Amino acid sequence: MLIACMQQFSSFPEEFQAMAHNALDRWLEGFRPFFESEEPPRLEALSDHVQKTRSEFLSACMQAAIEKLYPHMMEQMQAQCPRCEKTLARKRADERKVSTMQGEFSIWRPYFYCTACRHGFHPLDKVLGLAPQHHQHDVQRRVVKTAARVPFAETCEQFEELSGVMVGNHFSHETLNAVAEVATLENVIPRKEEIDARIQLATVSSGPPPVLVVASDGAMTPTRPQAPRKTRRGRGRYREVKGVRIYLIGPRKRIIHVASWHQIQEAEEFAGDLLRIAERIDVNRVRVALLGDGAGWLWNAMVKAFPQGRQILDYYHCAEHVWKVADHLYGEGSIEAHEWAEATLVRLCLAEVKETIADLENMKPRNAQAREEVEKLITYLNNNAHRIGYLESLDGGYAIGSGGIESANKFISHTRMKRSGAWWIVPNGNGMLRVRCALYNGTYDRLFNQYAGKPSLAPIKDK
Repeated sequence: MLIACMQQFSSFPEEFQAMAHNALDRWLEGFRPFFESEEPPRLEALSDHVQKTRSEFLSACMQAAIEKLYPHMMEQMQAQCPRCEKTLARKRADERKVSTMQGEFSIWRPYFYCTACRHGFHPLDKVLGLAPQHHQHDVQRRVVKTAARVPFAETCEQFEELSGVMVGNHFSHETLNAVAEVATLENVIPRKEEIDARIQLATVSSGPPPVLVVASDGAMTPTRPQAPRKTRRGRGRYREVKGVRIYLIGPRKRIIHVASWHQIQEAEEFAGDLLRIAERIDVNRVRVALLGDGAGWLWNAMVKAFPQGRQILDYYHCAEHVWKVADHLYGEGSIEAHEWAEATLVRLCLAEVKETIADLENMKPRNAQAREEVEKLITYLNNNAHRIGYLESLDGGYAIGSGGIESANKFISHTRMKRSGAWWIVPNGNGMLRVRCALYNGTYDRLFNQYAGKPSLAPIKDK
């Protein structure tokens, strides 16, 4: 039936053109006061008028296009039940008011009801891909992207100002959560063929394989217990968002993003997720660098997922530890502290870890606190000795600083999750993080399309 309908209107229909012209005439009539005024309007006034009223014209065109593209389905008298395939007679025509980015309009479509299956349906809804909500998928797609970047109240305000479509806090919140339900790791992380294409982009035929950096870190975010509204929720606490950012170092040290994944989760869950991400990467085409601070959970996960990777302790975290000891040994800001810290870092860059530890063990700190900091540094260097040797790593084209994952933590987690007064229950917080990762990874549109393709779980009840 749909094919026959499209064949009938394969040429541009004059009826649609006439309806659009009528709608345009009605819309243009709204400009009459400007021409009758003694003082012509300024440019901004004209622009504001068009912004506020253009949906009157565009929504009429949308409604006319549907009426002329689907006349057979709007006049449909018989349909097969999608469950039992019984032939059903049309019961009535129902009006459906919908909201799109082009404005609001109504669609009248036939309704069928199967008494055997107790199932009611509108065939045109499926053909048009109508969302069960009033605001359609084109609105939802953009609302979720906005709500993933700014607070929900601000989303409504900005969205109405920029698009003219009014949405509520509850709608933006619930829609984002619904999209987040299908935002699994498989949907958020780029597919293998997409990652292969990025590796190819970073590959130089005459040079060594590109470096693939796998950098992990944690970021604290405020969480609270889940509880019904208007009840005591209990005391909130900060929990760690465990995150990984994977990127390639391409020609002329160009950074090519591959994937980011951030979740409020335990170390075992993070390790399992990283293994699944690693399965999509052809490690035979790259040189893998594992980059992180001294946290054990991230090294366990990265080494398990990428056992062939070159382990590199983040230089800046290491330098921070060295400078802290220098300040305690010689006084904060002193020349002696500066000289000792710089000399120690040079030795570590040359991979002289054992020699540095030996000198630290022979030191006689001036007080107990300085001794404690020296012992911490000795432990830190012992635990990470095989990850230190920064000049050799730099010579090989590897990264030695964790700025990539630090910026990902700030962009993906902090800027949305740690706003003033924000507290998250873990499921909603993780949903927000998954949507933001999809936006960052370039997989959001595919993710949303999967959400939009889900059938409505709520059947239409007979009236």
